Amino acid sequence: MKVEKKLHNGVQVLSFSGEIDLHTAPEMKKTIYETLDQGARDIILDLGGLSFMDSSGLGVLVGTLKRVRSAGGSVSLVCCRDSVLKVLRLTGLDQVFPIYPSLEEWGPPKDPVERGA
Repeated sequence: MKVEKKLHNGVQVLSFSGEIDLHTAPEMKKTIYETLDQGARDIILDLGGLSFMDSSGLGVLVGTLKRVRSAGGSVSLVCCRDSVLKVLRLTGLDQVFPIYPSLEEWGPPKDPVERGA
C-alpha cells in the first residue's frame, strides 16, 4: 500500500494505492489518524488507486467515520474502481459515505445534515 497526501480546496486528501488487507490496514489507519491528529476536520479518502480492499479496510473506514463525525467533521470517498465499489455496495457503506467518481467532482458538505451530524 502507498499513500499520497495533498490538499484539495483546503481539505486534506489521502490517496491510497495498492491493496488494503489485514497486513496493510493498520498502516492505513495510522496514516488517517495522524492526519486527523494534525488538525484535519474534513477528509477525503481517495481509493481510486486500490486494486483490492477486504473487511480490514472497511473497518478502518467505519472507524474513521465515527471518529470524524464525533469531532463534527466529514469523510468523503473518491472511487471509480468497480472492485472496491462492489464491496462498498455489498456492505451498504455506499449509503453511509458520500462517494465521488473523481476528486474534481467532489464538493464540500453544505450543511450539518450532509456532514453527518
